[in-house]
Amino acid sequence: MSNETVAVWRKRAPRAELAVFAAWVLALAFTSWAFQVMTQDTIWAFVTDAPKQAADIGGRMLPPAWSYIHELWWPLWETLNIATLGTLLGIVLATPVAFLAARNTTPSRIFVRPIALFVIAASRSINSLIWALLLVAILGPGVLAGIIAIALRSIGFIGKLLYESIEEIDATQVEAIAATGASRAQVMAWGVAPQVMPTLAGISVFRWDINIRESTVLGLVGAGGIGLKLEAALGVLAWPKVTMLLIAILATVVVSEWITAAVRKRLI
Repeated sequence: MSNETVAVWRKRAPRAELAVFAAWVLALAFTSWAFQVMTQDTIWAFVTDAPKQAADIGGRMLPPAWSYIHELWWPLWETLNIATLGTLLGIVLATPVAFLAARNTTPSRIFVRPIALFVIAASRSINSLIWALLLVAILGPGVLAGIIAIALRSIGFIGKLLYESIEEIDATQVEAIAATGASRAQVMAWGVAPQVMPTLAGISVFRWDINIRESTVLGLVGAGGIGLKLEAALGVLAWPKVTMLLIAILATVVVSEWITAAVRKRLI
């Protein structure tokens, strides 16, 4: 008989298996602790009664108040203006920030670029509703606060994607134009801008589609648009009107999705 041992294949070494097992135990323990923290103030009687309450509210929401649609055309127009003008303002503000943030176009990687990146990060980290709350407190309620809130939120989104696109341009075209003796502004205009304009157009359309959705709820904090009507209907528990508002918002978002898809198809 042979004394040779037969090698047994294992996916991981014993120590690795032990480490994976310990990681799973820690993950389960953390999940259990997090669930306890999240539900420590939960009133479970409300949770168990939620299906009954949802069915009751759902019954009150039907049928929709179809005649209410005549009062929604102007708020819908305001919502579209908030999204469109906010996106345009965001493009105007984000484009120079993106050029200042890109490594290959910034005038200073030590001072200017970190500031530009901070502006982009700050814009992306603050939700449009928070911007709207601040601006309503400063400017008062109305469409202007909504437009600026959408613009400030858009800077981070557009600026980040655009500066990454600028850093990926073909450097040989830029070098060829610079070799002719062109100034820095001419290099930007003829070497960099033509390469990033299609990307900027696609980003802008995509951001406009997102802003359509965000602008529908800004009225909840007083920043104009159809959200004001939604807040008023919810405040008086006018559920058929709420249903009509939700249908109008859904239709607006669907139309914006269709427009965005059509435009992006032509651009790409």
